[in-house]
Amino acid sequence: MGVKLLRWLLSGTANIRGRTKGVWAEGFDGASETDRRDLWVEVERRDLMDPIVSVETLALSRMHDRLEQWYTATYRTIKADCCLIIVRTQSGRSGVGEASAYGNPTKIQTEVAALTGWLIGRDPSQSFRFHPTGRRISFDCAVAGIDTALWDLRGQAAGLPVARLINEAAVLNVQVYASGGCRYDWRTDPEQLIAEALEYQTRGFPAFKFRLGTAWDWDGVTCDQFIELASAVVHATDSRFGLMVDGNARLSEAQALTIGKALARLGRFGWFEEPIPKDDLAGYQRLSRALDVPISGGESWSTVEQAMPYLRSHALSIVQPDAGLCGITEAVQMGEIAAHFGIRTVPHNWHNGVMTMANAQVVASLDKTPWVELNMLQGPLQSGILDSGLPIASGTLDISNCHGLGIQIRDDVRKLYPWIEGHYGIVVERSPQE
Repeated sequence: MGVKLLRWLLSGTANIRGRTKGVWAEGFDGASETDRRDLWVEVERRDLMDPIVSVETLALSRMHDRLEQWYTATYRTIKADCCLIIVRTQSGRSGVGEASAYGNPTKIQTEVAALTGWLIGRDPSQSFRFHPTGRRISFDCAVAGIDTALWDLRGQAAGLPVARLINEAAVLNVQVYASGGCRYDWRTDPEQLIAEALEYQTRGFPAFKFRLGTAWDWDGVTCDQFIELASAVVHATDSRFGLMVDGNARLSEAQALTIGKALARLGRFGWFEEPIPKDDLAGYQRLSRALDVPISGGESWSTVEQAMPYLRSHALSIVQPDAGLCGITEAVQMGEIAAHFGIRTVPHNWHNGVMTMANAQVVASLDKTPWVELNMLQGPLQSGILDSGLPIASGTLDISNCHGLGIQIRDDVRKLYPWIEGHYGIVVERSPQE
């Protein structure tokens, strides 16, 4: 059964690659919706797996303690959310996917419920006929979670990591970088960023990505002040410790140009992520031409169509799809096409343990030196949903022993992390510093 399933899945992956070298390479504008959706064609059904009997969505939460809360500009995050989709088959096997909580777990539950009737009775090895649309985030996240759960089931049936179903030569050790830099306050303690970088270096992470801190207009912060702080982080850490900056789309093009040139001079920065508004294609093209530091982006894309203008024009050097938003299938397609244009994939990964494992499987199938992000601010919910936590040691995530995603959800997860109504963040008002 495993061999037949593997053969089916590899034929699907070959189809991705063949199409990448065909219609998309020659001109995506000429490709029809049918062309795109037939990338993973359904072959003759062979009853490789027992049918789906139930689909369940779990909405989970945990409030952050006051000291755990973190900032992005004027926005303070006060709780962690999680949305899990569990697809069960007749034999009792369960596949799990994590849908991005940005889609709102309760809305995702409604979307999954509407798709469940179509799934019941179907063979999980068949192509999933629903795709992200880029038009409604709750729907896209629901589709992403289901798609991931189906891949988990397929990998379990084959006795292989998902990455090896997609690419027989997949690397099974993924480098994990620490992603944070959201707790330093320009008014009270900007040096906290340096202490945070040193902590992650001591813990064995190979690199650290940090943000721009609290709202600059609160305290009259300038590009020069940020560059000075970034320089202090560089000089405080080991020369082998990698650094990245996430602009969270907060900067003007002129500010991004100034900071990007400084990051290149400092010499330790692997990329400059989403420095300007995400839909400013022309701005990204200009920055990519002008800067020596690679520009990355694409975390909010749920479809290949959204990525294509940035790939064709080389507006980015690194793309960052997230399996929690677009699913494993779409993320792999995005990465395969990006590779055709000489663009690397390093997934966005800003929530919990199931999503971390899914994104690790994606990038392991695509890159010979795979890297994945780990949110250092999510708190106990992140790995507490899993029976055995995340298999990370010394900054490396080992997926070699995975069957499917390689995870098991705790039986008492709903009791531990019951859903808490309300948004995960609040807007903070603060008077500008006199």
